[in-house]
Amino acid sequence: MKRDLLAINDFNQEEILGLFEKSVDLKEKRQKGIEHLPLKGKTLGMIFNKHSTRTRISFEVGMFELGGHALFLTGDQLQLNRGETLKDSAQVLSRYLNGILIRTYDHNEVIALAENATIPVINGLTDLNHPVQILADIFTIKEKLGGIEGVKVAYVGDGNNVAYSWMMGASLMGMHLAVACPKSCQPDPVPQLCGNGKVEIVEDPFEAVQNADIIYTDVWISMGQEKDEENKKKLLHPYQINQKLVDAAKKDALVMHCLPAHREMEITTEVLDGKHSIVFDQAENRLHVQKAILETLL
Repeated sequence: MKRDLLAINDFNQEEILGLFEKSVDLKEKRQKGIEHLPLKGKTLGMIFNKHSTRTRISFEVGMFELGGHALFLTGDQLQLNRGETLKDSAQVLSRYLNGILIRTYDHNEVIALAENATIPVINGLTDLNHPVQILADIFTIKEKLGGIEGVKVAYVGDGNNVAYSWMMGASLMGMHLAVACPKSCQPDPVPQLCGNGKVEIVEDPFEAVQNADIIYTDVWISMGQEKDEENKKKLLHPYQINQKLVDAAKKDALVMHCLPAHREMEITTEVLDGKHSIVFDQAENRLHVQKAILETLL
């Protein structure tokens, strides 16, 4: 029976912890140069309707390192942009491929693709959520702090797809998440939460970071929202991750950003390159966690 990953709660807590164990093993194998080719002869089709650095490269490299092959496909290279239905495309791709990764705008496209494909579909990002990012983030927190349950994460900034996925992930994994953003930037819709974690939405960023183990942010202007740039900058200026905000959290709090970062906008260079930052370890772990996802689903 095929499995998809469209949102974090497509896996339960036990399955996610199992993914993390596999991620540790795959990371160690890579560091030691141990060949591991469970996906030899398998092919992943990667449909990208949005630009990407980390998602594209980490999935493409991940498939190669697992012995498989990845095909990079854009909307203008496929018949989807010329009127072929998702249903027809899903059925055809299922005859050729072993899995599909899609990164697009409308989350309903991903749902329709998964409903009509007979092979696993992985959500590489939509305007609604970004599950592979948050799985790698939670893995990074576990790696750095030794545990997950009860860890407090302060998400400060725009209540976008990353914030939405963080709410699902924190609740599922028993974490404490405080989302700080202006009322007009709060996650909408709010996801259905499952698990025993605590999720709260506040307006004051200093309230959110109080006793926080992790301070997390993302870009203020997501792809496709450039027309709102000036308004968003004014609204979110008080939510910048700077040294003053970091100093208001726990003394040893760590700083995360899913990248790309707009330095001196949502985060200062001083913090991004500072001693509290684990941003580039976080980015590296996209590769290891996604390899675990690929091996599990394919």
